[in-house]
Order: sequence, then C-alpha cells, then structure tokens
Amino acid sequence: MAKADNGIYRVTEIIGTSKTSWEDAAKKAVQTAAKSLHDLRIAEVSKLDMKVEAGKVVAYRARISLSFKYAP
Repeated sequence: MAKADNGIYRVTEIIGTSKTSWEDAAKKAVQTAAKSLHDLRIAEVSKLDMKVEAGKVVAYRARISLSFKYAP
C-alpha cells in the first residue's frame, strides 16, 4: 500500500528567459530554482510571452508556477 503524502506546500512564481525557445526558458527557470529550493513537486507554465526589439523577437519568456514541499 502506498504511503499517503501529507505535507505543506508553497507555490511561487518564477520567470525563465531564453534566446532559443519557450521550452528552454521553462527548463532554465526550474533548473535555477532547484539550486535553492528543495523537494520541487510541480512546475506549471502559466504564461508564455516574447521580448521584442526593433520588430524582432529577442527572447522567449516562460512564467512558471512552481510548488515545493516545506521540510518537516
């Protein structure tokens, strides 16, 4: 029988950027957050946008809602 997952979780919003793609922006955001936040659980993309300069896309941005478990 599986153990019940009881605990307290926090959701925080982060934004990743990339010159390549939204996927790369999202991955970079989670990888960077994982360096200081532990026990990450769910990363949900809540918004995608692009930075535009002189009529050209110069960066992709991914807004991520990231949940992690508080330590007991």
